[in-house]
Amino acid sequence: MSEFDSLQRRTFLKGAAAVTLAAMSGVEELRAAEPASSEAPAGPPVHCGVIGLGPQGRDILGILSRLPLAQAVAICDTYEPFLNRSKELAPKATAHSDYKKLLEQKDVQAVFVATPSHQHKQIVLDALQAGKHVYCEAPLAVSVEEAREIAKAGKDSKQVFASGLQYRANPQHHHVQSFVKAGTLSTLAEARAQWHKKTSWRRTSPNEERQRATNWRLHKATSPGLMGEIGIHQVDIASWFLGNLPVSVTGFGGIMHWNDGRDVPDTVQCVIEYPKNVRFAYDATLVNSFGGMYELFMGADGAVLTQDLRAWMMKETDSPLLGWEVYAKKEKVMDDTGIVLIANATKILSAGGTPSIAQVDTGKTPLYYSVEHFATCIKENKKPDNGPEVGYQATVVALKANEAVTNGAKVTFQKEWFDL
Repeated sequence: MSEFDSLQRRTFLKGAAAVTLAAMSGVEELRAAEPASSEAPAGPPVHCGVIGLGPQGRDILGILSRLPLAQAVAICDTYEPFLNRSKELAPKATAHSDYKKLLEQKDVQAVFVATPSHQHKQIVLDALQAGKHVYCEAPLAVSVEEAREIAKAGKDSKQVFASGLQYRANPQHHHVQSFVKAGTLSTLAEARAQWHKKTSWRRTSPNEERQRATNWRLHKATSPGLMGEIGIHQVDIASWFLGNLPVSVTGFGGIMHWNDGRDVPDTVQCVIEYPKNVRFAYDATLVNSFGGMYELFMGADGAVLTQDLRAWMMKETDSPLLGWEVYAKKEKVMDDTGIVLIANATKILSAGGTPSIAQVDTGKTPLYYSVEHFATCIKENKKPDNGPEVGYQATVVALKANEAVTNGAKVTFQKEWFDL
């Protein structure tokens, strides 16, 4: 299970990271906008079960409680305190301590697998075998072999299978990707991203056995590290925006601060090389929160900066004038001027509205859009944007990046690694 959404959302929207970058740049907070709809979704909501009720599972439950397209009818966790806490979010859902009992529940159409990453495989395979649609958190697994088995089962299934790459469903990232894909930035030179949040990643538990189970992220035997649990999302954005799978990855990392018995680095850096010599520099740390998280793509005519649900384009002085940019909202971004990129702005204008701060605060996170996309694909019987192949390839990149970090070495990707 990935806690990327819950960690970065609290960091960005409530914590110091958003304040830091806003203070540095004088930028107003903008979010991807959607025109409000008064139409109820056709047919009954998708009946869902949530397996794994840690922070990510509870975030999913919270979304299901306010999403018209889907609702939680069953919940499951082997840890009774998590199960009891989750009953408050889904009071009408049937509670289980055994996921197989949840899969036997006939009214469950789809399941969200939000358990620790090393526990995904058997649950996913059993859920697909039981005829359930499956949303599996990213990374799919902690080994390439298990990830391939999961993705192949999802691909071969008649049910909808989605991986938890939530930015693949985020309107703002789709909006920005369209500019990059169209060549608006001209020749791409490089890209970079970061995720910074001071947090130990350690959780307290009542006994030693539970302590070990709860803190599975801190140990190499059960954890794909920062690159697997956090970096997978931003590295996937790079592969998506650049339209290619990487050629190689060089990694570095170490335990710089949290010397508490863990053997997973609390700080990592990677340089990921893509075709045409384009390199993506990435770093993540649990030691310091400065700068929060962002993704930056730079080309000969300009750069785009994305921060969760906000984005800007910075033009070079010698770049051609875009016909629409004279009408666009502009803001100060560090020492530059950024054109504000707002998803669905055209729809808002066509509906008689004006894309503005008053309209963009929808309260919808990338995880919300991902859950909504999954439910929509089930109702419309279509393939999700974050399907099994995409989820598998992103997992391979993240796991090999973690391998490079662990060994302080370079890993050259083999084409067959990405094949299902």
